[in-house]
Amino acid sequence: MDFLKVSSKSSPASVAGAIAGMVKDGVPVNMQCVGAGAVNQAIKAIAIARGFLIPTGVDISCAPTFSDIEICGESRTAIRIAIYVHCLVPPSRSTESASDPVSMVH
Repeated sequence: MDFLKVSSKSSPASVAGAIAGMVKDGVPVNMQCVGAGAVNQAIKAIAIARGFLIPTGVDISCAPTFSDIEICGESRTAIRIAIYVHCLVPPSRSTESASDPVSMVH
């Protein structure tokens, strides 16, 4: 499985662009971070990517997991973040009824 590897020095805007591009292309997005600074940059990138995607009718959410990895022969704990894609479907105006209380809640 391939991961977008995010470091504490990664630009959140650049990572967000990569996330949005992969989502638009239908490519699964998984991120890997080692350290608090890297996780911080990854979460900021996800928030920025949501801002890029929501106006196009797509939303994303994420789920973090721990993973033991090896870097230079040393065991480390990474945070892996899976990105889930949700299509936003606006309610159809033609089927709404002013008397239907469910259709009035948005």
